[in-house]
Amino acid sequence: MANSARRNHGKWAVAMAACTLLGVMAATAVNDAGVLFRDTFKGKLGEGWKWVREDAKRWRVGDHGLEVCIHPGNMWGPANDAKNVLVRVAPDAGGKPLEVTAAVENHPTNQWEQVDLCWYYDDGNMVKVGEELVDGKLSVVMGREENDRARTISITPLDSETLQLRFVVTGDRIRGSFKTPKGEWRDVGECDLPAEAGAKGKPAQISLQFYRGPEDAEHWARVSEFTIRRGE
Repeated sequence: MANSARRNHGKWAVAMAACTLLGVMAATAVNDAGVLFRDTFKGKLGEGWKWVREDAKRWRVGDHGLEVCIHPGNMWGPANDAKNVLVRVAPDAGGKPLEVTAAVENHPTNQWEQVDLCWYYDDGNMVKVGEELVDGKLSVVMGREENDRARTISITPLDSETLQLRFVVTGDRIRGSFKTPKGEWRDVGECDLPAEAGAKGKPAQISLQFYRGPEDAEHWARVSEFTIRRGE
């Protein structure tokens, strides 16, 4: 190849690389335009998280994200004794839908052992979507609780112990869904939010919950990413 041709080829390659980089950056900017908060839990918890009934020896953060040892306690119904309930105040979405996702992993062996993403007012008022073992079957369960009165919205068979959980809140309605590594988003149910809790001025919060673990073994569930987005 002549020197001039080499120079032109080199300029073309540099220009193409720059265009590719700009394209990637633009795509990232578009994809992240609605992000209000994101946490990968690498080395520390992001600002704004608070623990309810913290057991500091049973959670940790590291290269793989947040890991929590699942206690035998419960949040379904009036027991409300689960430890290491992680909460943060839900941001104002400016009248738009609010989407929350969490990438989770757990290997449950105990009946009702679960990892949940929740819209949370307090221990007795929330809506959950989570990975749970139900009658020996790995499932995604969506449930609603108001004044400790619990109602199951759906139980959906699950074929992966690693998945993303998602809910979208629009007005006073919430829709739950999940996605496995090889699948697409799949809706599992929709319901109204616990109205009484909101009417009493209790702040809407977002929660990660881990409970109904075995008493004779340590099961460490993992959350590798958590994101809050403003919808359209």
